[in-house]
Amino acid sequence: MIEIIGIGPGSKATMTLEAIEAIEKAEVIIGYKTYIDLIKEMLQDKQIVRNGMRQEVERCKEAIEIAKTGKRVAVVSSGDSGIYGMAGLILELVTKEGLDLPVKVIPGVTASIGGASILGAPIMHDFCHISLSDLLTPWEVIEKRLRLAAEADFVICLYNPRSKGRSGHLEKAFEIMAPYKNPNTPVGIIKNIGRAEEEKCIMKYGEMNYEQVDMTTMVIIGNKSTYTADGYMITPRGYSV
Repeated sequence: MIEIIGIGPGSKATMTLEAIEAIEKAEVIIGYKTYIDLIKEMLQDKQIVRNGMRQEVERCKEAIEIAKTGKRVAVVSSGDSGIYGMAGLILELVTKEGLDLPVKVIPGVTASIGGASILGAPIMHDFCHISLSDLLTPWEVIEKRLRLAAEADFVICLYNPRSKGRSGHLEKAFEIMAPYKNPNTPVGIIKNIGRAEEEKCIMKYGEMNYEQVDMTTMVIIGNKSTYTADGYMITPRGYSV
């Protein structure tokens, strides 16, 4: 059996009880080394298989091979395993091979939800997730999604916003959305969600500080109704108050 587990943004306190129980019952834990380190205190007496970035296919194939031996395998992803995690890849491989192998996807708190709770209530109305990583998605497609989401006035949650290899992607994204975003639109920046180094900052769209953002950061851009008050970022649902 394979259980694909979302471990949340970074602390046991933000993990679901189902995820904790699945990790406790698992015989083998497989994941990216950074995510394994986040839950290492829970992994005593477990067989651990870890590897680095861009080895997702190898990681999932190894999980399947171990599960074929009858062991109970847990594949861990940060946040939610079905949102930029390993759930899709595991299911693609299992179904492509036609394997009679039980697979269970266990949800977790994704970065947008964890980050939103720190900011206040920025995603109370329609919102979307867009990853700025072009490793698996052509940049032209990302540009189109950014433009249309901004035009449709979604609250926009940006994953993988800025890295050493893609230092200019976030600034390009803001340039693409600028025709549809008021410069005073609130933007929430949350780093290291649920971890000891957690930081938050709310600024205006037109005053965005790109240098403040890295791969541990979630960027949430408000819609036309989003405002700030008393340190909170709030997107009204539409109630009369």
